[in-house]
Amino acid sequence: MPVEIEQFMCRTDNFGVLVHDPKSGQTAIIDAPEEAPILAAIKRTGWTPTMILTTHHHMDHVEANLALKERFKLRIVGPEAEKAKIPGIDETVEEGSVLHLGDERIEVIATAGHVSYHLPESKVAFTADTLFALGCGRLFECKPPVMYESLKKLAALPAETTIYCGHEYTLANARFALSVDPTNSALKERAARIEALRVDNKPTLPTTIGEELSTNPFLRWHDPAIRKHLGMERAGDAEVFAEIRKRKDNF
Repeated sequence: MPVEIEQFMCRTDNFGVLVHDPKSGQTAIIDAPEEAPILAAIKRTGWTPTMILTTHHHMDHVEANLALKERFKLRIVGPEAEKAKIPGIDETVEEGSVLHLGDERIEVIATAGHVSYHLPESKVAFTADTLFALGCGRLFECKPPVMYESLKKLAALPAETTIYCGHEYTLANARFALSVDPTNSALKERAARIEALRVDNKPTLPTTIGEELSTNPFLRWHDPAIRKHLGMERAGDAEVFAEIRKRKDNF
């Protein structure tokens, strides 16, 4: 039986997520951006959280850690590399670590200094601030080759994998994507759908790996049309990625 997922907004543009294993009754919180919306989601669903799966240390992802830990006596899991920066952390994970939510296997993928959580049986992954819908994270704490290698790992997940990201950035990402991949008909269609969703204040997530592979320029460094548009037909994949990221920074 696949996990059940409740997605909701926190702060101004963060996504909060509860992941519930109906067989065992266990529930994980993916990051803790803000206490009140998380408590409202817990009340709405009736799911009592047993752990927080922290992806990285940024304050807008860990702000409610201590309050939730005190209230629910849950355990907090997070990346070994950032353990000193994550409030209330009890257990650390790194590339290749395996956790369980009931019988559901959770595989840890190290991504650009953070971690992403992959649930292969339910075909779901939580990529926080590494892979966004039509975008990727900014390079505050890593170099372009590190982000490129991290995105390669996520791009290799099965195409049907459902992706939950950390922020509602999709509309801005779509507008940039069209600037570097202007002839992509799938991207044009997706951008129109995103515009309509945001007009109605509806979320643009989740997405899928398959959809990102066909429309997200940060996963399309190999695409001939993008390379031609950038004038980088003979460049290496990592170079093309770095140029796209640089253009996004200046967009």
